[in-house]
Amino acid sequence: MIKKCLFPVAGYGTRFLPATKAQPKEMLPILTKPLIQYGVEEAAEAGMLNIAMVTGRNKRAIEDHFDITYELEDQIKGTSREERLDSIRGLINECTYSYTRQVHMRGLGDAILTGNAIIGEEPFGVILADDLCVGDEGIMSQMLKVYEQFKCSVVAVEEVPMAEVNKYGIVSGQQLDERHTRVETMVEKPDPDKAPSNLAIIGRYILTPDIFDILRNTPPGANGEVQITDALQTQATQGNVIAYRFKGRRFDCGGIDGFVAATNYFYDKLKQS
Repeated sequence: MIKKCLFPVAGYGTRFLPATKAQPKEMLPILTKPLIQYGVEEAAEAGMLNIAMVTGRNKRAIEDHFDITYELEDQIKGTSREERLDSIRGLINECTYSYTRQVHMRGLGDAILTGNAIIGEEPFGVILADDLCVGDEGIMSQMLKVYEQFKCSVVAVEEVPMAEVNKYGIVSGQQLDERHTRVETMVEKPDPDKAPSNLAIIGRYILTPDIFDILRNTPPGANGEVQITDALQTQATQGNVIAYRFKGRRFDCGGIDGFVAATNYFYDKLKQS
C-alpha cells in the first residue's frame, strides 16, 4: 500500500498577484479551508498519511497551518468557534509532515526530484494543490486501484478543448477501456495543430521510484524547466504509464475562473447542507 504523497508547493503563484506576494497560493481559501488542506484530505482518504512537501521561500504559512497554534486554540477553547478547527486538528493528528526546499524554480520535474530525499525509493502519490478535485470517491483513492491493477505509474487525465491543449501535458496511446489508456506518447504544452490528442494530464500522479533516476538524466525542456512529462515519456516507451480518466470534477484553482467556480460550487453545497 502506498503511504507517501508529495506536494510540490514551491511555486510563486504569479496569476494571483498581488494576493500571493507574501502569501502562498496554496493557502488561498475556498470558503474556510485553504487549497492545500483539500489536497491533504484527499491524500489521507487514500491512506497516504506521510505527507511530503517541497516548499520554497515565503511558504512558512503552510508548515504553520499543519501545526498546533497554542495561543489561538487557548483563546477559543470552550467556545462555539473551537469546532471550526476540527478538520485541521484531525489532519495534524492523523498525518506526519516532512518538508524540504526547492532552491531554484526549475519546473515540476525538478520539484519532484527534490522530494526524493523525503520519499525514498518507493512508489508515491503526487498532488498539485492548484487542481482541486471533487467526487464521490477521492481521485487519489481511485488512482490507487489503478496502480494496484497495473503496478506502474498512473496519471489522471481529462479531455480539454483543443484550443487549450497548449496549457497541459497531452497523452495518447492504446485505449484499454473507457477509463484506461496505456500511454505511448506524451507531449508538454503542444500547439493545437501538433497535439496527439486532447487528453490532458491534471495534477494527480502515482509514480514508481525509478522516476527519480530518469529525472536526474532528463534535460530541461519547455521554458528551460525539467518537465515531469518528459520523464514519464521514458517510462511510457516501456509501457509503464497508465492514463486514467477519473470520476469526478476538477477545478483549476491556479487561475481566477477556476478559483471562483470552486468557491461557488462549495458555497452552493454549504447552503444545501
